[in-house]
Amino acid sequence: MSITAVEKYLASLKGAESSYPFGPEAMVFKVMGKMFALLAEHENVPRVTLKCIPEDGAMLVSQFESVIPGYHMSKKHWITISLTGELPLEMLCDLVDDSYTLVVNKLTKKDKSHLETL
Repeated sequence: MSITAVEKYLASLKGAESSYPFGPEAMVFKVMGKMFALLAEHENVPRVTLKCIPEDGAMLVSQFESVIPGYHMSKKHWITISLTGELPLEMLCDLVDDSYTLVVNKLTKKDKSHLETL
């Protein structure tokens, strides 16, 4: 999956907004002001950083060469995936959905209610 395709998929999620709070190299995706993904290139390799359940992240890091603990993020709660094609498209989309859901589940009732109306 290309970085453009990942960007389009992230942007398609309900309430998702993108910005560049860390400079032009890193596009951050948020839902209701809470970050759930970061797109960037490092050493000419496109990467996406996603929130994850710690046990799932550890398993993915141990199984896939293209998955590392979150780059410049909490190594326990985030993973960084190099978009080299190692991960199947369906798995990558599932990981994006899981990251989004983890963040949405932690939103306040007010924010969840507002998100539902979008």
